[in-house]
Amino acid sequence: MTALHASARHSNTSDVTVGVLALQGDVREHLAALAAVGARAVPVRRPGELADVDGLVLPGGESTTMANLAQRFGLLGPLRDAVRAGLPTYGSCAGMILLADRVLDAPAGQQTIGGLDVTVRRNAFGRQVDSFESAVEVDGVAGGPVHAVFIRAPWVEQAAEGVEVIGRVVGGPADGKIVAVRQGSLVATSFHPELTGDTRVHALFVELVRAARARYRSSDGAIAGVGSGGGKS
Repeated sequence: MTALHASARHSNTSDVTVGVLALQGDVREHLAALAAVGARAVPVRRPGELADVDGLVLPGGESTTMANLAQRFGLLGPLRDAVRAGLPTYGSCAGMILLADRVLDAPAGQQTIGGLDVTVRRNAFGRQVDSFESAVEVDGVAGGPVHAVFIRAPWVEQAAEGVEVIGRVVGGPADGKIVAVRQGSLVATSFHPELTGDTRVHALFVELVRAARARYRSSDGAIAGVGSGGGKS
């Protein structure tokens, strides 16, 4: 079980800044969930805004549209660089696809940010009419199963050795399918916790961001006088 157990003990102070990629998708819902667990939540649409955050959420939505808009706004390259440099990043549904290194059933020209050493299958559970809800035990999230909403969701077809599987579907035709993973500072879920009012997955991620920021601050590369966002000069 991962060492980061998200629960109601999160801080009430906005000591970290977490951005939400705000090009398309469930932006408002993620901003609200992050604020509810004590983060300073900000939309990210430009490279300069990305440079000011301690962590990033890639929301549910339409992965192809988000990738195309990110490229149009000059954000795709900086996003790839930031993830590669270790920026804690959480992707839900389409965000999982954007973080994946490999995508099955993708349209021609599908681009991703990458960084997560997994193969995901787009629309794995079916089309919009096949959307469903289920209880999913997520390793590291205390308090029982997470109420998971799956909307045209992907699943993880294959996870590399360095990827920790933290959630699977239990029961039904998709029994055992991987729907939540973590690799270092990257977390991804097939489902949409931002739509349920259950903020425990967001709390898990914000604790990860806090831990990463504390490590940065205590490292030899720490920069005196840096503000709360991003730890960058």
